[in-house]
Amino acid sequence: MVVSVGERTFTKEVLESSTLVVVTFWAPWCRLCQIVEPLLSRFQAEWEEPIKLVRINADENFKLAKDYRLTTLPTLLMFENGQLRHRLDGFQAKDELRASLEQLMSLKSYSA
Repeated sequence: MVVSVGERTFTKEVLESSTLVVVTFWAPWCRLCQIVEPLLSRFQAEWEEPIKLVRINADENFKLAKDYRLTTLPTLLMFENGQLRHRLDGFQAKDELRASLEQLMSLKSYSA
């Protein structure tokens, strides 16, 4: 399940979360953004560790987009214990996103 988050709930839902959090910055006009959520949900089911999926509309949450220096959409940020651990941006296709996520899964740097 993906939780929609905004500037008011970001700290509670992401930074204060006790589980790994994957944040997707997206926009309604972004075609690649539309395929990211179902792909992430599938990866969520495959990961051994519990993770929380969060999505943030970059057009409606400009301060967060600015704070995390977005240059492209979609952008994925992985947080662990309130700290930004990994960033995925600049991918152009579904297969490239899949490869990047599999690489992150293999790092296991987010494991307790």
